[in-house]
Amino acid sequence: MIIAGAGSGKTRVITYRVAHLIRNGVDSFNILVLTFTNKAAREMRERINHLVGPEAKNIWMGTFHSVFAKILRVEADKLGYPSNFTIYDTDDSKSLLRAILKEMSLDDKLYSANFVLNRISAAKNNLVGWHEYQNNEQIQADDFSSGRGQLGKVYETYAQRCYRAGAMDFDDLLFKTNELLKNFPDVLNKYQHKFKFLMVDEYQDTNFSQYLIVKKLAAVNENICVVGDDAQSIYAFRGANIQNILNFEKDYPDLKIFKLEQNYRSTQNIVNVANSIIANNKEQLKKNVFSEKEAGDKIKVMRAFSDNEEGKMVAEAIMFQRTTHGLKWHDFAILYRTNAQSRSMEEALRKLGVPYKIYGGLSFYQRKEIKDLIAYFRLTFNPNDEEALKRVINYPRRGIGDTTVDRIIVSADQNNITPFEVIINPSQYLDGRTSASVGNFATMIQSFQVITKTLTAYEAALHIAQHSGLLKDLYDDKSIEGLNRYENIQELLNGIKEFSEREDIEEKGLDIFMQDVALLTNDDNDKNKDADTVSLMTIHSSKGLEFPQVHVVGLEENLFPSQMSLNSRSDLEEERRLFYVATTRAENKLTLSYATSRFKFGTLINCEPSRFLDEIDAKYLELDFSAKPASGSSFFDDEREAWSRKTDTFSKPKPAVVKTTSILAKAHVPSPGFAPSDTSNLQVGMDVEHERFGFGKVISLEGNKPDVKATIFFKEIGQKQLLLKFAKLSIVSK
Repeated sequence: MIIAGAGSGKTRVITYRVAHLIRNGVDSFNILVLTFTNKAAREMRERINHLVGPEAKNIWMGTFHSVFAKILRVEADKLGYPSNFTIYDTDDSKSLLRAILKEMSLDDKLYSANFVLNRISAAKNNLVGWHEYQNNEQIQADDFSSGRGQLGKVYETYAQRCYRAGAMDFDDLLFKTNELLKNFPDVLNKYQHKFKFLMVDEYQDTNFSQYLIVKKLAAVNENICVVGDDAQSIYAFRGANIQNILNFEKDYPDLKIFKLEQNYRSTQNIVNVANSIIANNKEQLKKNVFSEKEAGDKIKVMRAFSDNEEGKMVAEAIMFQRTTHGLKWHDFAILYRTNAQSRSMEEALRKLGVPYKIYGGLSFYQRKEIKDLIAYFRLTFNPNDEEALKRVINYPRRGIGDTTVDRIIVSADQNNITPFEVIINPSQYLDGRTSASVGNFATMIQSFQVITKTLTAYEAALHIAQHSGLLKDLYDDKSIEGLNRYENIQELLNGIKEFSEREDIEEKGLDIFMQDVALLTNDDNDKNKDADTVSLMTIHSSKGLEFPQVHVVGLEENLFPSQMSLNSRSDLEEERRLFYVATTRAENKLTLSYATSRFKFGTLINCEPSRFLDEIDAKYLELDFSAKPASGSSFFDDEREAWSRKTDTFSKPKPAVVKTTSILAKAHVPSPGFAPSDTSNLQVGMDVEHERFGFGKVISLEGNKPDVKATIFFKEIGQKQLLLKFAKLSIVSK
């Protein structure tokens, strides 16, 4: 097992090991190298070819899915499939599922194709076939409790239809390989003796299904070499199991472990910061990563008073660094936890004329869900917008199919009128079966036209998002993609909320906001993809990449670490590994930033700095709290004063006996025996204690259970608004 720290030359070690085997007489046909990306496989093959020549062509090298698809083509008849079986991509799978759901008359909101496909995928990656799925009491109980008791039947029908069509989906390539090796010992024996040397790249990212295949193939010769870094295991949401690498020695007691601990990428300060972060994880394989490069700049921590101001600070910092150090735009990367955070960064970069690209994703205003809602806005202000009409007339679904839309367009052409004039008089142009649905849609758009005249931009946008059904459609999709799309819509609404509260413009209607957006989206379309640009991406997308200068933004509690990761230590440790990945992308300069407030669901909320900042040794940090609040409100004054008290220790000489290891020195030491109370009956006027903020008094309560928010005045840091279900308050007196 080769434990390879960040920037330590992982690809190189695999390449040279394979070349070494071939030079020492191992037949290249007997070597199997498994990777996670086609890019990694191509890069390795090119390097090996350079080292050993044509022999490299005979190595079985590729992604898990491509290698096992190759095996399945040869052995397909044993599983009852033709050798030329079709491989369904995600769109094919969703299309088939939609047809099945329609045939079964199931609610396509409760049983969205996205949700069902994710559920089936998770089952297959845990080697749960449809028989086992239907016979597992726990799974069935979960499905029935969520109101989706027919999922097992959908899974069965889907599997049978794929089989009947001679097709496998992406997950079947692993699932069916496991089935093949389990049920046909002669096939297993054949490949065990063919692949005498196995190598697995990024082993920390393997799931249960991949783990079992590798274990079976290596069982005879045990010539297996895995390369990975437990500190970069960040794909649990895809089924990756970090225990595969942590427990590797239990599977192979004769294991030899080699550690690649020198980081050739980053400065000493960046490596030291990364080490101090990951040291807080309990589950890890210990290694001492070091760098022999120069110490480099300290890691700057920037505080902004809002997410928009954070974007402005980052954009200005990039401009300054580029100008003063003669860098290219592509030397900079901005990394964030969620896609929705790109909006404030994009807008700040645009205002300064900084070219950028969204890596591994679309620009914020080019995402489907954003374009869908904006199409509703466009149609509201210009009902003759034919493209907007075609985009949303049947989204969310309202029984207006493509045939009906074609009839509307034809009728408009024949009568020399607009399509909207057709749909406001549907009985004149369409048959009775579809005219009612079309008429209801027209009435809804007309109601939007009336309502927007009396509401602010934000109120109008929220009304349209809710009453069009778009917001509910996205909210009901609980898949990872669905949650991301819902967050993106919320972020668009947040941006409109900020626009409607700006003091530097007089007209704040939704139509004025739409003019700005039209310019932004036009900019997107004019981009030269090969231009010198700043890279924006999620941290997950950044894995394996490196940049001279990196900004990691949004380091706030409940954002990074994500609120969903706070339920268990294992989830929190994965978030910490994600932060480790983010910091180790930087070669020469790393900047961390956070905002003390940001809009969420249209409400300005106070944000706490991430606990991860607390975990960095302060001697590696340089604090930049120079930002001035735009609003001049007392909240910002209080925040600045509280922070000046917290950080005094870093700007004044310290006695030799004082050792401070955190930039967020705690202002409060909890009382002995501190324990959170049941706050379900908390009332205004009660005295409470918070683990970090100290003692305070409840000023007001708002909202309904379980989402009650308490406004509390704390003696040490002033007023805070906390969500009770996460606040962990101890009631001191009533």
